[in-house]
Amino acid sequence: MLRDINNIKMALIISKEIKIAKKAALKAGKLLLEQKKDLNRILFSSDKDIKLKADIDSENIIKQVISTESIIPILAEESGLQEESLPEVFWVVDPLDGTANYARDIPICCVSIALVQDLKPLLGVIYDFNNSSLFEGSVDTQALCNNQPIKVSNVSNPSEGILLTGLPNDTDYSEKGLKKMIKDFQNWRKIRMIGSAAMACTYIASGKAEAYSESKTYLWDIAAGAALVNAAGGKAVIKNQNDKFQVDVLFTNSSLST
Repeated sequence: MLRDINNIKMALIISKEIKIAKKAALKAGKLLLEQKKDLNRILFSSDKDIKLKADIDSENIIKQVISTESIIPILAEESGLQEESLPEVFWVVDPLDGTANYARDIPICCVSIALVQDLKPLLGVIYDFNNSSLFEGSVDTQALCNNQPIKVSNVSNPSEGILLTGLPNDTDYSEKGLKKMIKDFQNWRKIRMIGSAAMACTYIASGKAEAYSESKTYLWDIAAGAALVNAAGGKAVIKNQNDKFQVDVLFTNSSLST
């Protein structure tokens, strides 16, 4: 009986918070799409990264919506954690995943919002605003795109599958590191680097690819995608989190033989 009551409470929490996440993602996505001319302005750049006005303004909108309707603390890419220490349950916000794509008019970028408990994603919402595609999934609900069910592929052999990956800012470009990367790639039919971890997760969840793997990506890049992949019948493994919220991830359709 107690387990049933706890399950009901969790379902009610998920239902409430996923509505908040969707509202925030849609509002931020609308801003990013409609005001791009003003927002596509570089505020910071380095050899491997850029930050736009779009990142800041989108995050401010998301935090405003969430803070108005939820008491749960927020960890956001641009402003960090609201609390002094990591709480048990917290929001994880990436206001614009794929900033470099957005800056160069490559339409592979999105808004990504997750709710996490003890570093395990409870729910995820990803808004591909270029294509008006709103993805959602949780531990209590199935994966959806624009309210239609999605699921992972059933490809079991990597030699018939597609691997999605990326190269974080501190990627090991040494000869040894690159040789290892190439060796891993040789197991797959195709390799794709699309410039947005969250969008890569939507491809796994909707059966367009079989796996997404990356080392030292950031929690806000993949938290929502992990919830989505799990809800779509896949398996999302997140490990080795460091004090900068970097993690190693392997998300698959759960049918792969490796």
